[in-house]
Amino acid sequence: MLWTNAVLWTNAVLCHPYRDMKIAILGATGFVATPIVQEAVGRGHHVTALSRTPSKVPQHPLITAVPADVFDVPSLVAAFRGQDAIIHSYAPAREGTIEERCAAQRTATENIVTAMKEAGVPRILAVGGAGTLEVEPGVRFMDHASFPPAWQGGAQSTAQVKEVLKHSTGINWTYLSPPYYLQPGERTRHFRLGLDELLRDEKGESRITVGDYAIAMIDELETPRHTGRRFTVAY
Repeated sequence: MLWTNAVLWTNAVLCHPYRDMKIAILGATGFVATPIVQEAVGRGHHVTALSRTPSKVPQHPLITAVPADVFDVPSLVAAFRGQDAIIHSYAPAREGTIEERCAAQRTATENIVTAMKEAGVPRILAVGGAGTLEVEPGVRFMDHASFPPAWQGGAQSTAQVKEVLKHSTGINWTYLSPPYYLQPGERTRHFRLGLDELLRDEKGESRITVGDYAIAMIDELETPRHTGRRFTVAY
């Protein structure tokens, strides 16, 4: 499978000043990671796309598809060697209980950190969740009465990523939380950045497309401004 906008990507590679970074992206065929892969390659970066289904990874000269098992540290070390950064977009299966999903995500993230240290990778950027953003001073969205109960499994498991990274030593990490709605859609390049508070627009809406979320992630990769902390993005 080839991406249909490969010509546009080639033009981006020729004109973009940041090229030749090597990035390992976990969960590369997922809803959020797919546009991140596209954005990275569009800027000329080399992507090692780690996925449970590597056959679904699009074919492109700058992409190497690798089968991923986040519970096999030696295989992660092998995939991470020589990388400049890792983008963590792994998510456990939704079929499990909240406790099972949290345990799987914590173990997976700990394994990823262990492997990146052993492989000598200096940076990790993680796809976060909106649940840990504050909607009132000191009140996380996931703890507020307005938070959808059906989202608790994803919110609590994704929160494990932030906690593991926050308490890990010897790594440079960044955690990017989306707003309330992370929607399918294209790149506009018109969005705002924030830190720990849920961002809303003048209509009270909190949203962004995965295309623009991907831009914010790769912008941070190329020009680190939030090392050692979380930030967020929204319209």
